[in-house]
Amino acid sequence: MQRANLKEIKEITKTALKDQDLLQQLNSRAASQREIRQVIGDITGQQIDDSVEIRLPIRSDYGANLRIGKGVFINSGVMFTDLGGITLADNVLVGPNATIISVNHPLDPQRRHEVEMKPVLIDENAWLGANSTILPGVTVGKNAVVAAGAVVTKDVPANTVVAGVPAKIIKEIREK
Repeated sequence: MQRANLKEIKEITKTALKDQDLLQQLNSRAASQREIRQVIGDITGQQIDDSVEIRLPIRSDYGANLRIGKGVFINSGVMFTDLGGITLADNVLVGPNATIISVNHPLDPQRRHEVEMKPVLIDENAWLGANSTILPGVTVGKNAVVAAGAVVTKDVPANTVVAGVPAKIIKEIREK
């Protein structure tokens, strides 16, 4: 787990505000997939593959620590709190209004304005259902499915379906 102090947060805030301006401009107009990928690429500092489809609006608190693989689909209203790092591996599906969070605050009231960062990995071919929430430090395994509305507090094994609050395994996926 990484921590950021108040001085580091001020530097991070500069990037976050710039990237939020770019997202606000993008979200407030009609844009082609090519334009969306270009803006998201500018924010993340990576070239977004032509196979990626992103529906607007898209939100992020930072943007620069988001990595997007090939064949990814991000539905409308998704929120990425990516300061701690979020990776969407190839062929990930993210349902509408899903939230992926890689940052938390210490419980200690004296340090509450600091942040604790834990990266999140959504592995290949995973599917995050509508309104699901993925918390800091979680890995969602290859081919796993997170049901709509689930709150994921722990790693999700590959080839499983999780549901509920907190999310629990409800099914194993058998490949045919």
